[in-house]
Amino acid sequence: MKKVSVVVPCWNEQENVIPLTEAIVNQFQSNLPQYDYEIIFIDNCSQDTTREKLIGLCVQNKKVKAIFNTKNFGQFNSPYYGLCQTAGDCTISMSADFQDPVEMIPKFVAQWEQGFKIVCAIKRTSKENKLMYFLRSCYYKMIKKMSDVEQIEHFTGFGLYDKSFIQVLRDLDDSTPFLRGIVAELGSERKDIPYEQAKRRAGKTHNNWYTLYDGAMLSFTSYTKIGLRLATILGFVASGISMLVALVYLVMKLIFWDRFIAGTAPIIIGVFFMGSIQLFFIGLLGEYIMNINTRIMNRPLVIEEKRINFDDNKDEAIEKQ
Repeated sequence: MKKVSVVVPCWNEQENVIPLTEAIVNQFQSNLPQYDYEIIFIDNCSQDTTREKLIGLCVQNKKVKAIFNTKNFGQFNSPYYGLCQTAGDCTISMSADFQDPVEMIPKFVAQWEQGFKIVCAIKRTSKENKLMYFLRSCYYKMIKKMSDVEQIEHFTGFGLYDKSFIQVLRDLDDSTPFLRGIVAELGSERKDIPYEQAKRRAGKTHNNWYTLYDGAMLSFTSYTKIGLRLATILGFVASGISMLVALVYLVMKLIFWDRFIAGTAPIIIGVFFMGSIQLFFIGLLGEYIMNINTRIMNRPLVIEEKRINFDDNKDEAIEKQ
């Protein structure tokens, strides 16, 4: 019997983990009875009662498993690490807030059985804020044009991955993984399935401006060179313009010595303009350096506090990369 793993990263999802588990189990019992399954929750150090509810779920159903992190390791490391802990013939990754419809699970499996190693759910429409959806669309189109690797628009990581691709993730040894980019860069035999993203069932979204910016910059610095190239090109252009302006001022002053008064305003404007450009690209350069620095340190993706219902090292605090 083939086994399907479902990975659900969570953080402060006390209102969602129980109904989500029931919905996933119902999908396997009703639509996929010929498959074995496991549901792995990886908790990013929730501060509410999420962990207590997960422990209860694990007691009731041994196919429900849980990994508790010692702290919050971020929105990218924890889901990626969870994918690497699965034992199924294929793995489905989905969010805990019901924005990723559980009804997509049978569709994923059907495409996988047809030979596709990766099945990506593409968010064609969304019930989220229309402005946010528009801004996301602009970002995806921009990063797709600037990236050396084909990027998948409106792909959040929700999808199915064959065990062969999961092994690729295990062997990658990336301390700052960006799953969406890795799927686009290293994934093969991919099938895209459109869906409508629903609203959160309960609770508040954990995404804010900083987390969205963090994800955007990780993608930008990992898969584009245009930032540094643009800094170089604009540097040459600005230098050329500055030399031309300086030459014009010199000629005007020599020809109209008594009548041409330059004043200090052009100097101040020029200094502030050049300074702002320099600060912008120094900050952009810093983003690239920070990305490199994080990878060089090669720290573990997460550190586990405890895992439940796993056959190996059950209920023991362990440290893994």
